[in-house]
Amino acid sequence: QVRLVESGGGLVQTGGSLRLSCAASGRSFSSWYAMGWFRQAPGKEREFVVAVTVSNGRTRYADSVKGRFTISRDNAKNTVYLQMNSLKPEDTAVYYCATNAVAYSDIYPSSNYAYWGQGTQVTVSP
Repeated sequence: QVRLVESGGGLVQTGGSLRLSCAASGRSFSSWYAMGWFRQAPGKEREFVVAVTVSNGRTRYADSVKGRFTISRDNAKNTVYLQMNSLKPEDTAVYYCATNAVAYSDIYPSSNYAYWGQGTQVTVSP
């Protein structure tokens, strides 16, 4: 059974940093096509943040987080990280990691991700 567990969320002031972790179990990390981070703020749709293609490490970021967020992975630990710097109040949301197993699929739509973590809250105070 595939399981994704996020951690690392919390409360931080504007300009601060957090690092989120997503530990995957139940399936070999290398079997996924991509792993991604999404977020959902209250009253808003879930939105794409960043994804990494597992085979080649290619990353794609939402414009809103480019230059501030960095995704990385540790294949040996089956873990993906999201380093978030220069946080802004508009980054406040529940952050979810997810896995995409369909090779060469579009990595942006959340509908292409089959497995999701429970989410971790990130709150950025003004």
